[in-house]
Amino acid sequence: MSLRAFSLVILCASAVLAAPPGATPLSPPAPAKSVAPHVPANWKAGTATVKVTPQKLLWMAGYAARKKPAEGKVQDLFAKALALQDEQGNKLVFVTLDLIGVPQLLRHDVAQRAEKEFGLPPAHLVMNASHTHSGPSLRTTPLTDADKDNLKAKDLWEYTQNLQNDLVGLIGKALADMQPARLTWNKARCGFAMNRRRDYTLPPDHPNAGKAPNPDGPVDHDVPALRIEAPDGALRATLFGYACHNTSLGFYNWCGDYAGFAQEYLQEHRPGFTALFLMGCGADQNPYPRRSDVVPGVTDLELSMQHGRSLSNAVEMALVVNPRPVQGPIRAAYEEIKLSYAKAGRADHDYPVQVIKLGNDLTFITLGSEVVVDYSLRFKREFAGAAGAAGVWVAGYSNDYTGYVPSLRVLKEGGYEAAAGWADSVEDRIAAKVHDLHQKLSK
Repeated sequence: MSLRAFSLVILCASAVLAAPPGATPLSPPAPAKSVAPHVPANWKAGTATVKVTPQKLLWMAGYAARKKPAEGKVQDLFAKALALQDEQGNKLVFVTLDLIGVPQLLRHDVAQRAEKEFGLPPAHLVMNASHTHSGPSLRTTPLTDADKDNLKAKDLWEYTQNLQNDLVGLIGKALADMQPARLTWNKARCGFAMNRRRDYTLPPDHPNAGKAPNPDGPVDHDVPALRIEAPDGALRATLFGYACHNTSLGFYNWCGDYAGFAQEYLQEHRPGFTALFLMGCGADQNPYPRRSDVVPGVTDLELSMQHGRSLSNAVEMALVVNPRPVQGPIRAAYEEIKLSYAKAGRADHDYPVQVIKLGNDLTFITLGSEVVVDYSLRFKREFAGAAGAAGVWVAGYSNDYTGYVPSLRVLKEGGYEAAAGWADSVEDRIAAKVHDLHQKLSK
């Protein structure tokens, strides 16, 4: 069954069940009206989108067991940008990618060019990847003489270089598109993410000892959504998030997975509307049910689409229920700190930590690489009652891609997410810098 056909089956079924007798299923949505007309439209906002689906069947990212390149496409991959400007003229740009990660060299190059060409300070740029495992591998290290006959390396290098140019152009287009806007935000819930690690609290003789996933493990089911609307109430864009690995699929076709489908569903009946997905701290979270062998008669692709539908439904709720105003000014801080490994002789890693405050209404904390859910839960707990932090939004997979970043709990328990060998200080170093940057911005 095709993507469009399957989508229509779900939509038609929902419409028939929900509609009163005589109603027409799948009727177009009514003209948009502001959900918060009392909130001043004192922002400017712009969006831009570029297709980043490889033109060649490159080798794919995410699963080490892959033995061949991609074979086709189920869904296009996109990079999207949301540019915001407050009343003082401060700018902020979110760039979201339907890709495995944001290599740090790519982040540095794009940030430097965006500052030079558009005057955008590096601290005011967020680059976040959805972590789809159905996208291409990336290569940021230049080709050497040894690569002259390596077609795989050449293709990945060429793709990544073109991607860099596309992203700089994307930022410029979003900044050029800025128009008066009203900003509100809220959050809903979505429940398909489950902690994929085994329960380390069970005694060895327990029948579930050593088994995964863990339905009692920590999760973050929040779905925050930023609503960007025109002064007349027309919905222009949303930035939304979720904390879960983008791994419903394990095939050899380009696809944004559940996050790609959620964005598609949100845009489906809204011409000119842009939905951007900001990946949360989902390193130890998987979507469940995850494989078709546990749900008879349902394919992996159908499960991925169902998860995308669940997430898009939560976003729809967050966009309209009890909107919370977002005012400026924009304040942002970015710093790369040294993270140490436990094994002597390994070089420290420069790890990016970023804090962004939109007035006293919403605080973004973005962390590099594959961050476990403990970080999101910790920072939302620690900053929820802090002055000037009415909302706390934590994102991983931002501005860097160097593997798993465990909390101290996960590091001590061991397992897959702890295998990189970080020193015990990893969580404390990150947390200390988050608090430091937050305090500087709150003065």
